[in-house]
Amino acid sequence: MEGSGPIAVGPPTRDHDQENFPVASLLLPKAARAKVMQFYRFVRTADDIADSATLGAAEKLRRLAALEATAPRALADVGAAEAVLMLSAFRQDAVQTRYADWAELEAYCARSADPVGRMLLRVHGEDAAAHPASDALCTALQILNHLQDLVPDRDALDRIYLPEPWMALAGGEAAFFAPHNPQRRAVLDAALDRVEATLEVAAPLPRLLRSRLRRQAAVTLALAWRLLAKLRAADPVLGRVALTKADFAAAFAALALSTPSDAAVVHARVARAKSSFARGMRVLKGERRRALFAVYGFCRAVDDIADAAMPLPEKRRFLAGWRAKLAAPDCALSAELAWACDAFSLPRTECEAMVAGMETDAEGRVRIADEAALDLYCRRVAGSVGALAVRIFGAPGAEAWGLALGRTFQLVNILRDAEEDAALDRVYVPRSLLDAQGVATDDARAIVAHPGFAACCDALARQALEGFAHAEAELPSHDARALKPARVMMWGYRRLLDRMLSQGFGAPRMRARLTRAEKFHMALVALRPA
Repeated sequence: MEGSGPIAVGPPTRDHDQENFPVASLLLPKAARAKVMQFYRFVRTADDIADSATLGAAEKLRRLAALEATAPRALADVGAAEAVLMLSAFRQDAVQTRYADWAELEAYCARSADPVGRMLLRVHGEDAAAHPASDALCTALQILNHLQDLVPDRDALDRIYLPEPWMALAGGEAAFFAPHNPQRRAVLDAALDRVEATLEVAAPLPRLLRSRLRRQAAVTLALAWRLLAKLRAADPVLGRVALTKADFAAAFAALALSTPSDAAVVHARVARAKSSFARGMRVLKGERRRALFAVYGFCRAVDDIADAAMPLPEKRRFLAGWRAKLAAPDCALSAELAWACDAFSLPRTECEAMVAGMETDAEGRVRIADEAALDLYCRRVAGSVGALAVRIFGAPGAEAWGLALGRTFQLVNILRDAEEDAALDRVYVPRSLLDAQGVATDDARAIVAHPGFAACCDALARQALEGFAHAEAELPSHDARALKPARVMMWGYRRLLDRMLSQGFGAPRMRARLTRAEKFHMALVALRPA
């Protein structure tokens, strides 16, 4: 008979103070802590059943059903509905061990983690307006735990939450877990990018809360960001990656500071990117810098999706998600971008053009038919940035100048990154140029190794030189002071082009880079009065 026999597997495998993140900390009022602990003990029993290495699937399902029957009475004034939803996820754990895509993983988290946040909000009398941010935080925490526990989950339960098509990009499941697989890092980073995007949705949560729960939410967010950083720096397949007492101490100490604004979250994203583009942004102050950070953060986010080691259908879905974010901002980054668009009259069509360019890159195999196709690609991925940037700089009349300079910068990027792009099956040198130089092959690596490829690069380099010359000649007709950030970037890009020209484009080529002295020079120029 269903419900007969024991329910709990045994004593709880862990207590609330042994969890990765705060459960019922002293930051919460005493009455709320009691309710949270009541809920925690119930779902801990269920989780231990689902994760038991000794029970079969049928027995797990029996015990979970018996436990569910007690929920209305055991959690009547706490969160019976949320507990029942979580039990449906635990039943899934009993029978499902692999995932087909990221959406399926998120759907699981919506039942296995998000109800915890909903329960906490209700116990503290918070509004439903906080639900999206709370759900995002809970999902992010759950996926961080899954990535942290990849090996223990696989070894003990033959369960892996990272979707199978993602692991396939590293050679399949067995290869993914092989000790020395260099492809694993790229897949993990792609997954962590998705967690970062989810945390950006969660970022406003403490600011949305009125009760003492906001303090626990702030600590939990800080710890999530810290674990994300640790998983980026270390490989969870090779060894345990975990938060330390020092991490917890730092998160609690940060309560003395104000809750990070959306602008601060975006600033942190830009700082982590460590791009030379940031040197140009240092010229700006106040709201102009904030707006440019938002534009850069957006460009970096969609570019990271296009270049990520994730299946093509996932890239398409996440880029489509950004089209939705442009229409209805739902995270710190998209909210900051929307603010910038309103504050500086930035055309959202330029942001849409950037997404369209990244959709081209996301397809993996890229070939450019002719100069017109190259112009269109450059217009989308670089011209859009130029058109947005000149408005932020305070020189909206220089839009045509910014569009042309964006194309010039992109030509330099294409020349610099030819080998890296070929490794991704991308060739941005137009087929019309390749044909003119006798490069008949369509294999990307063979194209960049062909003797005729150097002449194609020379032709694009001449176009870039003409672009720089045109920008310099036209600069006096615009507000050169306002355009100082662009001038700083012009200097750096021109140095890269000159370096490539001096080296020549014959194979093998070394990737052109700015020296430390050149980067320091750019930083100094950026800090000098215009």
